[in-house]
Amino acid sequence: MYLGCKALSMNKTVYILFALIFFLSSCKIEKQKEGTVTEPAFTVVAKEPSVPVKSRTAMYLDSLGLINISDIDSTIQVRLMYATSDNFTGQLLYEDLREAYLHPNAARAVVRAQQLLQKEHPGYRLLIHDATRPLHIQQKMWNVVKGTSKSIYVSNPARGGGLHNYGLAVDISIIDEQGQPLDMGTPVDYLGVEAHIDQENRLVTSGKMSEEALQNRLLLRNIMKEAGFRTLPSEWWHFNLHSRDTAKQQYKLIQ
Repeated sequence: MYLGCKALSMNKTVYILFALIFFLSSCKIEKQKEGTVTEPAFTVVAKEPSVPVKSRTAMYLDSLGLINISDIDSTIQVRLMYATSDNFTGQLLYEDLREAYLHPNAARAVVRAQQLLQKEHPGYRLLIHDATRPLHIQQKMWNVVKGTSKSIYVSNPARGGGLHNYGLAVDISIIDEQGQPLDMGTPVDYLGVEAHIDQENRLVTSGKMSEEALQNRLLLRNIMKEAGFRTLPSEWWHFNLHSRDTAKQQYKLIQ
């Protein structure tokens, strides 16, 4: 009799426990329906900021120890003319390069030129149109002018190329406070006598170039020379850090 009562009591306890569990589960379901459950259904994992992927050419130039000028002075503007087809070749030559890379010595000299420019004209900035140019790109450029009168403006890669192919030359101009290029008498990349710096006085006298354009060229030329660059007689926008002989003896040709 005692065992029977005990069993009955245990069955009643189990029944009460099951009923309580059912009741609590029902309450939770109702709360979920009403949107009152505060526990998240899943864990949200914060993503790390994505890092821009560098192009193959940029990584190659990085590996050679060259410097992206924007990494050391972001105030210097860059619009590579061979990264579009709007250049004398009519071709897109830089398929994946948008940055202006230079040998560290040349990069520091350009930054110095920018400082000199802004000291004299705080609202002006340098604008880079071309910098390091691998030799295989030089070959494409040469193929366009080979056998023509324009060949005098392009270094023959078979003869070692030019200073661009060592990261020691820069094609550069100046923009004003509104980001507009200063008048230099011709566009950058103009292959003709009007771009020659040894013809400027005659060009002004003949009315083919304004006095303002001449003064703008002199401004660019003076700051670049003070920063350590050399001029190229046939192109007002082109500046070399060293002679070709020095480049061949002391620097690495960029293939």
